[in-house]
Order: sequence, then C-alpha cells, then structure tokens
Amino acid sequence: MNAILALRVTRKRSKKPPNLSPHSTAHTCVRSVTTGSACAPFTIRSVDPLVLKTLLHEVAVLTGEHAILVGVSSALAIVIGISLGIAGTRHVALRQVSVTVASVLQTIPSLALFGFLLPVPLIGGIGRHTAIISLVLYSLLPILRNTIVGITTVDRPVREAAIAMGMTDSQLLRLVELPLAAPTIIAGIRIALVTNIGTAVIAAVIGGGGLGVLIFRGVASADTLQILAGAIPAAALALLADAGMSVIERRMAIR
Repeated sequence: MNAILALRVTRKRSKKPPNLSPHSTAHTCVRSVTTGSACAPFTIRSVDPLVLKTLLHEVAVLTGEHAILVGVSSALAIVIGISLGIAGTRHVALRQVSVTVASVLQTIPSLALFGFLLPVPLIGGIGRHTAIISLVLYSLLPILRNTIVGITTVDRPVREAAIAMGMTDSQLLRLVELPLAAPTIIAGIRIALVTNIGTAVIAAVIGGGGLGVLIFRGVASADTLQILAGAIPAAALALLADAGMSVIERRMAIR
C-alpha cells in the first residue's frame, strides 16, 4: 500500500508546467457550446518583433513609392486634362472626341489596361513608367469633364461684360473664366486623385511598386497582416488627399 502511494506522489511531482513563453505556441482546449463535445485545440501565435520591424520599414518604403506614383501621374493628368478642357471649350469637335476617348478609357478595367500597355513599344513593358501612363489615362475623365463644365457654365452676361471691356480671349480665360471655374475644376481633381490612390495598388502587378506589393503578397500567402499593412496606408492616403482637396475646394469657392 505504501509503495502504491509513493508511486502516485512521484508521478504528480514529475509533471512539468506548460511552456508559456511569449514566443512559444500555446495550445488551448475549447469546449463546443452547442454540442458539448470534447474540446479541440487551437493555436495562438505571436508576431516576432524582428518580423514586425521589417514589415514596418517595408510599409514606409512602399508608401513612399505609392505617393510618387500617384503624385507624378496626377500632376501629368492635371496638365493634360485642363489643357484639353480649355481647348475643348473653344473647339466643339475636339471636346466631343476628347471626352469620348476619356470615357472609353475609364470603362476599361484597370488590370486590363495595364495588360494592354505591356506590349506597346516605347511606353510599354514592366516597370513604373507603364503604371504611371495607365494612371494618367484613368485620371483624365473627371479633370477634363469638370474643366469643360466649369468654363462653359460661366454666366453669359459676365463673359459679355468682359468682352465689352476690351479683353482678349486669353485675358477672358485667365481673368474671368478660370477663376470662376476653379471650384469645379478642383472638384474634378479631387475625384481623380482619390481614385488614383486606389487604382495605383494594381501597379504592383506590372512591377510598378507601391502598397499593392504587400496586398498581393498577402493574398498569395493568405497573410492577413500583410494585406492590412498595404490596405490601411492606402486608405489613409486617400482620406488625407480627400480632406486636403476639400479644404482647397472650399477656399476657392469662397474667393
């Protein structure tokens, strides 16, 4: 009898506590609430601090690349869109052709447009330049259309009064039409900029870089952390751009 009791005490003392270090994998048992069946283990994994630090550095670098893509493409789209819009207010045929072409480009899926430009000589191929050209084409429509609408909706008496004062066509455009159309043009730029930030994510498919690198990598490896690391900064950039452009739009409207 004493030998049996001593064996039981020895077995109890020999049991080791579970390893609960912060970098270990803990297995916990959960009993089903509905069926009351036997508990099943689930795994809790902690993120390695070194991996997290590397990911944050990569997010910072790719956010900079994303901002460059959006900034360069938006600047080119603004110059081209406003120039075509101004020319379109003076030439009806050019207005119809430019708006039609921009509308057709807007209907093409972004991934398909990137694919169409790849085999095109000089402007195609893998890299950032192809992504920038695609983003410019996508951003043209709201800027072009709002420029035309803003200038053509200037009150006719105002325009006639300026002409009666002896203003030339360039003076009329610079001193009367563009200042009055500025809020409408800024609204088009705001739409194009916010849309451009989201579309630039697809640039990673053709080697354009940006936050889409993290998103596509996360999708390929089913890694939610990498998907969020790419999606959250992109959403933050869009919100900041929208807020900044809305402030500029309100100030232009007040003037």
